[in-house]
Amino acid sequence: MDGPGSSRTLVIGIGARSGVRAEELLRLIGESLAQAGLEPSAILRLATLDERAREPGLRQAAETLGVPLAAHPAAALAAVAVPHPSDAVLARVGTPSVAEAAALIGLPGGELLVPKRRSATATVAVAAGRRAEPSVRPNPAGAAP
Repeated sequence: MDGPGSSRTLVIGIGARSGVRAEELLRLIGESLAQAGLEPSAILRLATLDERAREPGLRQAAETLGVPLAAHPAAALAAVAVPHPSDAVLARVGTPSVAEAAALIGLPGGELLVPKRRSATATVAVAAGRRAEPSVRPNPAGAAP
């Protein structure tokens, strides 16, 4: 899979109950990445519902991983097409998906690599996008460099 120096970037979408612990999140993230053969060093950011972004466990997990925690309103997450929407999540927080939608939002052409995985108080999903490659134009034959 993608290794160091890869152009892939990973976003970990997180849905969580109030009081979720960082250790639980980090374990679930690690298991999800391992399942897909991905490295924690490829994580660009964690992302979640704005209402959960103040949770100490989420903030501590982001700090431990050395990445930012992005927060998105329910309406923005609800606009993201996901493979596994949930009526229960929709009724509770106003969007049919938190983890998968949060992983995909803001990744043009993003791909869900790991669909949502659950633990006792959290759900994570992993998506990847491509970093913009620098524009390199070939030197036409015969043109001076």
